[in-house]
Amino acid sequence: MKPFVFINIASSVDGKISDENRRQIKISCEEDFRRVDRLRAESDAIMVGIGTVLADNPRLTVKSEELRRWRIKQGKPENPIRVVVDSRCRIPLNAKVLNNDAKTIVAVSKLADKSKVEELKERAEVVCFGESRVDLVALMNYLYEIGIRKVMVEGGATLNYGLLREGLVDEIYVYYGNMIIGGAKAPTVVDGCSFSPPLELELISVEKIGKGVLTRWRVISRRSSR
Repeated sequence: MKPFVFINIASSVDGKISDENRRQIKISCEEDFRRVDRLRAESDAIMVGIGTVLADNPRLTVKSEELRRWRIKQGKPENPIRVVVDSRCRIPLNAKVLNNDAKTIVAVSKLADKSKVEELKERAEVVCFGESRVDLVALMNYLYEIGIRKVMVEGGATLNYGLLREGLVDEIYVYYGNMIIGGAKAPTVVDGCSFSPPLELELISVEKIGKGVLTRWRVISRRSSR
């Protein structure tokens, strides 16, 4: 069993999520930021890859006080559980995602430095799945076992690829900002190797938000390396 998993990401019209130097670019508008905050509040866990932590140092918390109060009324903690996929345990010990705002789970592989893992255990729950990279199927099974039913994935492109490759994604939200970034080496919504044949999606909805467009897709065909 696994939780319901959806990817939420902002992209330029040409499919880039930052420039080739991986600098953070504001693609979404304020209205879309509020939508993302609602999605966070409605989720049991927020998942990112280590690349996102190293590049953006996010807190991964619900920003709206009203939404945090709503979660408490539902019998939930103020913020969802934060999950970081970090095969080699490269996460800085002062990363914002390790603060006391919410529980954090860091998933590592057997290649992770054992001394770093022991230090990290003072700040987060550390789980180990996989030999050289995190076994995402086993991780999702574990999250389901501990009661997580809805996972919001906020990047980056490598994690998106891994989850799609393993057939773990149910839906995808892509907000297209009113810009073109360009750059052959700029990261895209999904990187890794091409899917052959391509994964099939079903369009659920399209909505104009600010100066951009939000699309919501259901993943129809699922691919797994297993």
